[in-house]
Amino acid sequence: MSRVQLALRVPDLQAAIVFYSKLFDTAPAKLRDGYANFAITEPPLKLVLIEGKDSEDTRLDHLGVEVASTEDVQTAAARLAQAGLATAEEKDTACCYALQDKVWVTGPGQEPWEVYVVKADADTLAKQAGSTCCSPAAATQPEQRSDAAGCC
Repeated sequence: MSRVQLALRVPDLQAAIVFYSKLFDTAPAKLRDGYANFAITEPPLKLVLIEGKDSEDTRLDHLGVEVASTEDVQTAAARLAQAGLATAEEKDTACCYALQDKVWVTGPGQEPWEVYVVKADADTLAKQAGSTCCSPAAATQPEQRSDAAGCC
């Protein structure tokens, strides 16, 4: 199983949940304080909504590809590095109410992409020390990431 992830930072989480539930004809798969995600079958999409009151407009937080296993993440990391892209790997990172393994790359327009696997549920949205996850600021190049990079 593999699907594209779109993470949006939204100013009104409840309004976004209502809209996207209608648009994709499905309820959120996970609801937490300031956070919702949809596991959409058709089209295969993981839609993540992160409440962010720093703007009146919805904005892109980050993009991703959800994969089935840690081995798939490792394969993607090796392929991306072999292709000459700068990568930043995270293992057992708590992010967006999930324990994840992931690899980050940054597109030419500074858009952050992650390839990740969800290993288990977690109790918090916030990142753990050393993770690039779940912060509202724009991401930088992977090798320059700080606590101000995006995720989930």
